[in-house]
Amino acid sequence: MRFIKKFIITLIVILLLGAGAAGGRLLWQGYQIYQEVIDGEPLSDKVEEIRSKPKYTPLSQLPDTYKNAVVAVEDKRFYKHGGIDLISTGRAVFINLKEKKLAEGGSSITQQLAKNMYFSQEKTFLRKVAELFVAFELEKNYTKDEILELYVNTIYFGSGYYCVHDAAQGYFEKEPEQMNDYESTLLAGIPNAPSIYALTNRPELAIQRQRTVVECMVDQKYLTREEADRILQEGEQIQQAGQNNE
Repeated sequence: MRFIKKFIITLIVILLLGAGAAGGRLLWQGYQIYQEVIDGEPLSDKVEEIRSKPKYTPLSQLPDTYKNAVVAVEDKRFYKHGGIDLISTGRAVFINLKEKKLAEGGSSITQQLAKNMYFSQEKTFLRKVAELFVAFELEKNYTKDEILELYVNTIYFGSGYYCVHDAAQGYFEKEPEQMNDYESTLLAGIPNAPSIYALTNRPELAIQRQRTVVECMVDQKYLTREEADRILQEGEQIQQAGQNNE
């Protein structure tokens, strides 16, 4: 009995050491990738490149409803974490281990910005680790509002629109600051899966996604139930009008 107990303890220790070594190697390789991309183009240069684009939209020119909607649906603890949401990441790690692949993202807004700035959309563990190092660098050098501003100016909204300005113009023929609550919540849901939710593809799916956005905003106290119902009711009226015009 003692032998079996000793064997089990020894096996657990070996497994823990092996996991630690594998994790350390993954961190080191991810750090090397991070160092390569930063050396190739420093973070400050990359940020200035984004800000210098003619259609770059400052956060002050975006409706509060849109900004709140993005945070509510993409990263509800954005203003509280230091670049990585441990709760969302833990949940994603559990699902990924269960599925034996990167099935769940769990990325914070800062991590998504890091990916958009330096990396492809390819899902690999090494890329995710490198992305974390860039995210920490962003959090160290920029405020939360600056990060959110850079994020909405680099995300893809489908239909060839790669920033909030182009999306507002393309989908609503408006400047971003002119978007109403209905348009703001509709637009905030699209980047989750642009090929699915783009308004030029399946508008009915975009509206379903909008409902998720609005419910998140209610849960996080950005909207009252009455305000949410008004926004959703407006969407139903627009849908109805569109069907009548067909």
